[in-house]
Amino acid sequence: MAVNTSAESPIPVGEVSRLIGGWIDRLGAVWVEGQITQLSRRPGAGVVFLTLRDPSYDISVSVTCYRQVFDAVADVVSEGARVVVLAKPEWYAPRGQLSLRAAEIRPVGVGELLARLEQLKKALTAEGLFAAERKKPLPFLPQLIGLVCGRASAAERDVLENARHRWPAVRFEVRNVPVQGVHAVPQVVQAVKELDAIDAVDVIIVARGGGSVEDLLPFSDEQLIRTVADCRTPVVSAIGHEPDTPLLDYVADLRASTPTDAAKKVVPDVGEEVERVRMLRDRARRCVEGFIEREERGLAHALARPSIEDPHRMIDERADHVASLVDRTRRCLGHHLDRAESELTHTHARVVALSPAATLKRGYAVLQKADGHVVRDPEEVGDDEVLRARVSEGEFTVRVDS
Repeated sequence: MAVNTSAESPIPVGEVSRLIGGWIDRLGAVWVEGQITQLSRRPGAGVVFLTLRDPSYDISVSVTCYRQVFDAVADVVSEGARVVVLAKPEWYAPRGQLSLRAAEIRPVGVGELLARLEQLKKALTAEGLFAAERKKPLPFLPQLIGLVCGRASAAERDVLENARHRWPAVRFEVRNVPVQGVHAVPQVVQAVKELDAIDAVDVIIVARGGGSVEDLLPFSDEQLIRTVADCRTPVVSAIGHEPDTPLLDYVADLRASTPTDAAKKVVPDVGEEVERVRMLRDRARRCVEGFIEREERGLAHALARPSIEDPHRMIDERADHVASLVDRTRRCLGHHLDRAESELTHTHARVVALSPAATLKRGYAVLQKADGHVVRDPEEVGDDEVLRARVSEGEFTVRVDS
């Protein structure tokens, strides 16, 4: 809508800014493509600020969006990335500044592919398909290896040649399939299932050479990821080069950086194993020899002890000690006997001296009644009473004569 103005009747700057804001409001949401040149994500802030630049015209415009809008693509979008933004233009009248309020952000080209893969990766991670506890250990020496690869490809040649160089007796069950294009996913899935169904197959290698993100896209397909997750046979992913990380790398039981690396990780080197056996054998021999030497030193030390070197010496020492104790005991016993004999002699002499028999020997006699009572008083006996007279050499009977 045109505004009638003239040099005599101009309109204020604020009115011009207000009119521009009205026109911009009627524009509605638009899809805008550009390159992110500045990005500000302040911790804790609910709004993200960025600058969108058009390299063709060297024009930049400020863009704001809620944090959840940007977090949806934060893993694949950074400064310098080209994006397509669904935004509504906004006019800040006080400053006369145009900005965009973004409602959706999409990476352009490869970025969009990576964003889809990142979303699939998050979903499969949440299901636990990439968990470490699901990983199966590889056998030490596989007898039959399943190989899924392109026909007559460099990946097939690298795996076969390096594996047979390391262990000539190893055998392969090869499935040649397309490794890119619309037919790659179903045929790779079918090949993995066939090899997993063969009991003799000890490990499966899925190999492909390097390529662009689009070329490696079949190895990030959800159907293939779930098939590998369900395999009972360990699966090794050998896709592309070191920087390439399709989703197959996360679900596989082992990731190899290249097909050559897969052959080295799956098949042991016969020369290295022989050398390892030799080293272990030498180590075992040294351990046994060291043990024997320690035991010999311990035995020599034990034999050097006096009790072992001259066992009779202790007996002789103890015999002398016992003899000394016996002599001491004999002397002590003899002394005690002699002293007891002397005491007995003295006691006997005293007993003899105090004995009535000694008195009787001096001519005395003891008169006893018939009941054995000793007569001490003449009044204790009667006339014609018979008494027993005991003297030193015997006894006889007497009669009392009043």
